[in-house]
Amino acid sequence: MSARIHPLLGGLLALFLALTGLVALPAPARAATPVCALACDTLDPSKARQDAFPVPDKNINGRILRLHVSDPDNMAWASVDNGAAGDSVWLDRSWDRGATWDGLLGRATVPGSWTGTRTLLYNITDPVGHRRGWIRACADAATVTCTDWVYPRVCDSTSCDGADPGTAAGDDTPVPPATLFGRTISLHVDQRGAMAWGVIAGGGAGDEIWLDRSWNGGASHPEGSSLGRTSVSSGAVSARTPMYATRDPRGLLYGGAVRACGREAAHQEGSCTAWVRPAPTRARAAADALMASYQTNEGWWRSSWWNSAVALTSIVDFARQSGRHDYDWAIARTFEQNRGVFPAGARGSDPVEGHFISRAVDDAAWWAVAWLAAYDHTGQQRYLDEAVTITGYVHQFWDTGSCGGGVWWDRERTYKNAVTNGLYLWLTTSLHQRIGGDTMWGARATTAADWYLAAGLINSSGLVNDGLTSGCGNNGQTVWSYNQGLAIGAFTELWRSTGSGRYLDTAKRLADAAISSPALTRGGVLTESCDVGTASCDDNQKQFKGIFMRHFGDLASATTSNTYRAYVTKQADSIWAGDRDTLNRLGQRWSGTSPNPSDWRTQASALEALTAAERLSDSG
Repeated sequence: MSARIHPLLGGLLALFLALTGLVALPAPARAATPVCALACDTLDPSKARQDAFPVPDKNINGRILRLHVSDPDNMAWASVDNGAAGDSVWLDRSWDRGATWDGLLGRATVPGSWTGTRTLLYNITDPVGHRRGWIRACADAATVTCTDWVYPRVCDSTSCDGADPGTAAGDDTPVPPATLFGRTISLHVDQRGAMAWGVIAGGGAGDEIWLDRSWNGGASHPEGSSLGRTSVSSGAVSARTPMYATRDPRGLLYGGAVRACGREAAHQEGSCTAWVRPAPTRARAAADALMASYQTNEGWWRSSWWNSAVALTSIVDFARQSGRHDYDWAIARTFEQNRGVFPAGARGSDPVEGHFISRAVDDAAWWAVAWLAAYDHTGQQRYLDEAVTITGYVHQFWDTGSCGGGVWWDRERTYKNAVTNGLYLWLTTSLHQRIGGDTMWGARATTAADWYLAAGLINSSGLVNDGLTSGCGNNGQTVWSYNQGLAIGAFTELWRSTGSGRYLDTAKRLADAAISSPALTRGGVLTESCDVGTASCDDNQKQFKGIFMRHFGDLASATTSNTYRAYVTKQADSIWAGDRDTLNRLGQRWSGTSPNPSDWRTQASALEALTAAERLSDSG
């Protein structure tokens, strides 16, 4: 695309032409709203991790205008060299493919004794605001000139905007077509490649077809309006657009939605299909939709602290199972942005005191689980070290002076419950497996297992109640799926570590109870007590079932039990058939009954079930 005259010099000319009726006034440059992603606008270029030049330089009266891009930062800056005092340079950033732009970003003027200068860094895209941007460098050296816009096309791996639909690996029509004056407007998707195109059929010359693309589920689409607009040629009755991508990994934008729209030549009104997100695989579709809610600038899913740890674990589990590394940056981002200290209200109601630790002992433990998963996926020692630090904190609350042992749920030592002790048992066993020559964590794990089995947390039906009374008896409170799952996972891991059959037998007894009891399974589908009737689950309970499936799937893999494998498959099939909309949003109730809210917590929970099913399928 050729450079456009900048508003500073073009304004008077445009006004004159508009007043004489020759052209319409262009949209003015807009005031910039600061963008924060991996870093915030106005970062110093010395901190850029890369300096690349993806568009040609411009020569302005002997000056060199250059656009600099750092892809690892998703940011850009501009420079002018061989200049003179008074020359200036800046960036333009557009959110609507160059129709309008935030102008004069970081404008810098060459000082009296210098021959060049540069701007500060600005973000190219805005993943937090679900906006995809273009950016260019501009300079004023007796005349105004701009470089080309950078990255006008979205590319996902080897697939880029504008590709020929004839090269698609598949052709799926996931939603019903729209109709308009006898024309059929259909959306076509290459599910494997996450690419889409539109087709208009049954029409005549001048009819039009195009795609809209949105990065926020169809709420807005300024960057992706009227993509590939194509007319039916004379003598033809149909036309199709080129293909367009729905993921922009370079811009940290995932879960893009598309729809096909068309217009009959003799009328102005158009008609569109429903919005759709492609599904390369079930788990990848769920992961992309989950990442669309990730708060890139803060490095978590706002605004639930322990839930974010579980959501990150689900992303890491998907990455390990699929072998994909799309989201490795988010693992590092979460670690680096959240390892420090936060006051009450910043990450939860409690202060975070560093190393993901707060007064809620189980909240800290969930982060240890996440970092062990990250260590297994990346091999980075810092994640294992962090898990050791957190689990060491949890161990401080092991107390033999009450109920003969067990870990307290909170720093105030008010409650010994199943979740904290299930986490402790799983963590100690897992650390023992990963630390060469360890004896300490292994001994703590067997001590915790003996206590867990004797403490009465497991009732006579093989179900795990919520915790213990002040008198150290089973309190008979709700059987939650995540307590059952943590115990299954912990005893499965302990069997791997020790080879003791009693631990595997315990895991199987807990699993058999879970899939046969209406307290956890109804109609073959994992069902929380808050999934029944008109009840609703709170933000914590929305993620319980995914935790269960993570550990139940581990047992299914360890035992190769056809019964357990069938149960995992049943959950994934039920989610996909009855608990998913066209944007791959997955709800709380896996059977699909109402009321069925969906948000990033329910998304992360269902992702674990889909990942477990794909892992078992891949293993045969």
